[in-house]
Amino acid sequence: MQKNVGEIIKQIRTEKKMTLKDVAEKTDLSIGYLSQLERGLTSIASDTLKKIAKVLGISVDELLSMPTCCKKSIVRSYEREIIKMEGNSIIEYSLTNISNESNMLPRFVEILPQKNMEETEVYKHEGEEVVYVVEGILTLKVEDEVSDLYPGDCAHYSSTKKHNWSNQTNKVVRLISINTPNHLNEN
Repeated sequence: MQKNVGEIIKQIRTEKKMTLKDVAEKTDLSIGYLSQLERGLTSIASDTLKKIAKVLGISVDELLSMPTCCKKSIVRSYEREIIKMEGNSIIEYSLTNISNESNMLPRFVEILPQKNMEETEVYKHEGEEVVYVVEGILTLKVEDEVSDLYPGDCAHYSSTKKHNWSNQTNKVVRLISINTPNHLNEN
């Protein structure tokens, strides 16, 4: 059975003989929130994950790299695993239980508002990408073209073109991204 981040937090917390109250007091989070997190009923922001990892005496990377072993074709919203965090601004969740075996990488991405509006660095790599905006306004740069994408808007482009996306607003942007080839594929 696959363990979500909350279950892993609970496992480590109990191994260290810490109560929910202990963790709540050291992180300024409520016992109710921590309980829901451990039961997989809520998601976690990157800064909150860092606080909890620090209290548990482990790194965020260690927490996120705990092994999973599930091959179910359905991923419930509360089962999504964090696969990558970029600083305190971008959190990527896997939309599949077989991300290390699949040819494509479907992700749900949350981009927090940028504190400084400096130019977003572009990059390129092999493959193609599809981006579908669920919430907020995404700024997408592909080569020299900069576009704002709104909820319901979609972009499909070759990843060999210089590209990147950013959140230039004061609200969270949520999107679905599908990449090929899958850089997490172990084959």
